[in-house]
Amino acid sequence: MGHHGGVNDSTIISTPATAEARDEDLVLDFRGVSVLRGGRALLDSVSWQVEEDERWIVLGPNGAGKTTLMSVASAMLFPTSGTVRIAGETLGRTDVRELRTAVGLSSAALAHRVPDREKVVDLVISAGYNVLGRWKEEYGDADRERAVEILESVSALHLVDEVWGTLSEGERKRVLIARALMTDPELLLLDEPGAGLDLGGREDLVAMLSEMAGDPDAPAMVLVTHHVEEIPPGFTHGLILDEGKVVAQGLITDVMTAENLTRAYHQPMALRLEDGRYFARRAPKTSRSRRRI
Repeated sequence: MGHHGGVNDSTIISTPATAEARDEDLVLDFRGVSVLRGGRALLDSVSWQVEEDERWIVLGPNGAGKTTLMSVASAMLFPTSGTVRIAGETLGRTDVRELRTAVGLSSAALAHRVPDREKVVDLVISAGYNVLGRWKEEYGDADRERAVEILESVSALHLVDEVWGTLSEGERKRVLIARALMTDPELLLLDEPGAGLDLGGREDLVAMLSEMAGDPDAPAMVLVTHHVEEIPPGFTHGLILDEGKVVAQGLITDVMTAENLTRAYHQPMALRLEDGRYFARRAPKTSRSRRRI
């Protein structure tokens, strides 16, 4: 082992007690996480920590690694290298079924697997049994009361006795978020919840997520999106990925810059913030950069 080599001891103070207290606040802890497939790095040495009161957005172009990041964070995929701790437990050393109950996940992949005839209330309740949809479980009154309470919290109480196949895209998003909350998770992962929604549906969803973000009793939240317009006011942190690497991460006000978006999307981007909402577009060319005809 090497020595400190003259480093002032005051710069490395971190007592076990303070380190332990800091770790207790972490619901997600990635240290040097890589995922390799066919010689390609889907994630490349990603280190990232999410604390219990934080609300994160994850941005990046297609193929940036966002879905892979969510698969690892939800204990659905093991990293090739690096360590992952979820709700204080290390992935690979803990029963993944226990880890998954600590994480609520809403994703398009999940939506595609729901049978059309599935009743909404059963779909929400079944999350607590770690199955998709109702099979042979007998659900009690307490289960139904909890499901009803959660559906009401996401403004979907009127859907309680509907069946999945009759729901609109916006209604399906709300039901999947309710399902993700059924186990009272420490971490809520929302993988592109705005995908497929029309303008009204998107705005309804953004308003709901903004309200959740302001609720101190809500779990830590991570929202993956392709569009900065879908970032709800009240989200506190941002992570931008490109080609499996972290372009920027930290407080959302530091991360959400035209420079960072330009680096991630490989084209000049303009960004503005208006009434707590972000709007991005390709930066207009200046007269100096126009090609002469």
